[in-house]
Amino acid sequence: MAFIDYYKVLGIGKTASAEEIKKAYRKLARQYHPDLNPKDESAHRKFQEINEANEVLSDPEKRKKYDEYGEHWKQADQFEQARQQQGGSPGGDNRYAYQDFSGFSGFCSEGYSDFFENLFGRAGRKSDRPSAIKGQDYYGEVHLNLRDASQTHQQTIDINGKKLRITVPAGIANEQQIKLKEHGGSGVNGAPAGDLYITFIIQPDPVFRRNGDDLYIDVNIDLYTAVLGGELLINTLEGQVKMKVKPGTQPDSKARLKGKGFPVYKRDGQFGDLIVTYRIQIPTNLTEKQKQLFQELQQNK
Repeated sequence: MAFIDYYKVLGIGKTASAEEIKKAYRKLARQYHPDLNPKDESAHRKFQEINEANEVLSDPEKRKKYDEYGEHWKQADQFEQARQQQGGSPGGDNRYAYQDFSGFSGFCSEGYSDFFENLFGRAGRKSDRPSAIKGQDYYGEVHLNLRDASQTHQQTIDINGKKLRITVPAGIANEQQIKLKEHGGSGVNGAPAGDLYITFIIQPDPVFRRNGDDLYIDVNIDLYTAVLGGELLINTLEGQVKMKVKPGTQPDSKARLKGKGFPVYKRDGQFGDLIVTYRIQIPTNLTEKQKQLFQELQQNK
């Protein structure tokens, strides 16, 4: 198995910060996501590599082992244990550990790799039983619009060519991550499968802005309604509702519609509020009579 450079996969340097790793992963995951490349097998393989690289480099402990042992970081604890038995020190000079990685194909039928035996000798061997290794964790994104995120619904996603149907609860938050246990890669030698981590990305809505469970909307009202009061039809996620405007409403003032906001995550029947901001429109192209009336109002103020 050829050595895989996870840093090159994500296009970052070995000194990259956790935030730089996160940004690089998100950018590439969106670019090569199977939903955007449904018939491109190379994109699917690239997407898997990106997830694998992120799974290792985003975890400080795994990243340290990877920097020390390369793609065989999962066997790091065994290498360190054998090193101690041979008189070495944990975390010491492991430059010899890289010499045979390009030819390392995992554990042989007796339970140990040639690399392991060449480095430590058969004296480091405690058991002929192959090690059980948990399967690889998978990471993916599901993109939703705001209205979809406001309703409990089902989505079908593609995991390495297999279709998986998931239920998305109403009220899911942007960048919220859920874990599906043992829906990742297969385990080795009887170990459990890895887990699947799904991050939900909610696209901006052209009408509503979301902050937690509250929604915000801007509403234009004419000067006459702002001065005299009246009624407006206000858009909500469930349709239009009537709302009274108080006389003397000021520009950029706000009104709150209780329970007309976003559903609260996993709390049936609970909703945030809808906050309405009034944008008062000043009339233009007034007639001479209208101008005269405004002048009279000005003189009598």
